[in-house]
Amino acid sequence: MAEKQTAGRDLLEEFAPKFAQLNDDVLFGEVWSREEELSPRDRSMITVSALIAGGNFEQLTPHLQRAKTNGITQEEVAEIITHLSFYAGWPKAWSAFNIAKEVYKKE
Repeated sequence: MAEKQTAGRDLLEEFAPKFAQLNDDVLFGEVWSREEELSPRDRSMITVSALIAGGNFEQLTPHLQRAKTNGITQEEVAEIITHLSFYAGWPKAWSAFNIAKEVYKKE
């Protein structure tokens, strides 16, 4: 099971406590923990794809980091973004590649 998410509370608890609670407890607590229905790896693929398609690049870095932790390789991310470029748009793919390169940088 995934580790406990606290980003909502860490970043928004004082400003938007209900949103922070829903983010941490419902989305990342209840939904992401439903591993019998979808694996964390599959959820990461879906989430990364949705973020790219929607142009939501601010959230892409942490979700690519999670995808990497969930076993999605650099080669797979490159293929996902390439595939999405034809459906979501070429500029979105370029933006996603720039972010993915940083996340998957060889250490």
